[in-house]
Amino acid sequence: MTNKEDGSRPFYICSCFTTDNIFLQDYKLHVRFSSEQQFRLDYQPVSLLRRLGCVTEQQFEDVLDKISQEVDRRRRLSETSAERAVAIKDMYQPLHPHVYHLQESFLAPKFKQIVEYCRSSNISEEGLGDMLEEEAAAKVYRFPLFEKGFCEELVEELEHFEQSSAPKGRPNTMNHYGILLNELGFDECFLTPLRELYLHPLTSLLYPDCGGRCLDSHKAFVVKYDMNEDLDLSYHYDNAEVTLNVSLGKDFTEGNLYFGDMRQVPLSEMECSEVQHRVTEGLLHRGQHMHGALPIASGQRWNLIVWMRASQERNKLCPMCNRRPTLVEGEGFADGFTTHSDAPLKTSCVMT
Repeated sequence: MTNKEDGSRPFYICSCFTTDNIFLQDYKLHVRFSSEQQFRLDYQPVSLLRRLGCVTEQQFEDVLDKISQEVDRRRRLSETSAERAVAIKDMYQPLHPHVYHLQESFLAPKFKQIVEYCRSSNISEEGLGDMLEEEAAAKVYRFPLFEKGFCEELVEELEHFEQSSAPKGRPNTMNHYGILLNELGFDECFLTPLRELYLHPLTSLLYPDCGGRCLDSHKAFVVKYDMNEDLDLSYHYDNAEVTLNVSLGKDFTEGNLYFGDMRQVPLSEMECSEVQHRVTEGLLHRGQHMHGALPIASGQRWNLIVWMRASQERNKLCPMCNRRPTLVEGEGFADGFTTHSDAPLKTSCVMT
């Protein structure tokens, strides 16, 4: 199995995907489930679940039912996602076909200037820092990424797809409203060039200690926050080495991101810093940096999220279960694991 038609190496999923980090929306809690016996022992008696309001046996049975549905969804995810992608290609007619192919005209002039600097022979972390806006949260960087007109057309395309009869999958367990961009056909000609040609030079310099120099896959999706749908996003970390978060629009108030510390730091020792969303601008941060989104107060916000993965890092230790990964087959980029930790990086752009 290969992840692309060009014959590049296959990517895999860690087996913990079906057992770990299952999000219980009603209790804002991530749990692990390998069996009902394990779950009852870990979570039923005098537990965090009970303190969060899961008191009766019926409430606990409802939790088990939701977990069972989620585990089943995850086990069938690769198959159902591939089926949706085929159906979408067959039945969906894009409104703006050109947005599926990355063009330099989509990119903000300041962003192209930053990338050119990163490709030069005189790069330095200090010089790049002068061109970026560093937020109060450590190693969170802001920069203009897209032109406003492109963001508007992309949102129109996403709304057009949302209103179509084509099948749709959830971006992840925490976001109920959004779109998986690989299923819609954005990976090959938009997201992969964006990662390889434009983001890789930045991440190489900004995050060399957590895989920024060897990012070789991604998972990208769009999430939507609306007064009648998802309002916020609970505190969490990403299944990524580096994350890009871009505000695409539309009109909204509030809904700031907030960042704590890396997930290894105890919650009691964390202090959070707020970071404001600005339409057309991107935020880069480490995937294991704990963060969440405050509720929007009005309007609607669309965000592009790109989880960028480095197989050389995650092959050693799965970031979601903290164990050496046990690999199972996946489609496309899967969860970014490969069979070799020292696999050569195949990108179109490397630091000089």
